[in-house]
Amino acid sequence: MTQAAFSQASAAYGAGGRDASVVRCSKSVEYDVISRVTHHLADASRTRKSNFPKLARCLHENRRLWTALAADVLDADNALPPELRARIVYLSQFVQHHSALVLSGKAKIKPLLDINLAILRGLKGVEAAQ
Repeated sequence: MTQAAFSQASAAYGAGGRDASVVRCSKSVEYDVISRVTHHLADASRTRKSNFPKLARCLHENRRLWTALAADVLDADNALPPELRARIVYLSQFVQHHSALVLSGKAKIKPLLDINLAILRGLKGVEAAQ
């Protein structure tokens, strides 16, 4: 994710100390940001042995995305159901921990990709229903 894209995502999720009144992005922009991060992560996983710094950067981008998602659902004004909010926080914690395992060579990247892809499918379903 580029710095500009992350800034957009951070603003969308109210991260980075922004006021809670910041207007949230549409689901299509959320989808685009998560899709871009997932694409970069998948690309980096294919070249992980030959380009470890790229993998580390992409894992960091994914961690930042999930930190922003968790910050958004922890906001008292977030309208998602409490159970879904709790699940997103748990997934964020899992992403943080699993990313460290991937970086140390103790885990595969696939679960991180699977999580992001599941979120993308969910966002696509919400968008189609609207």
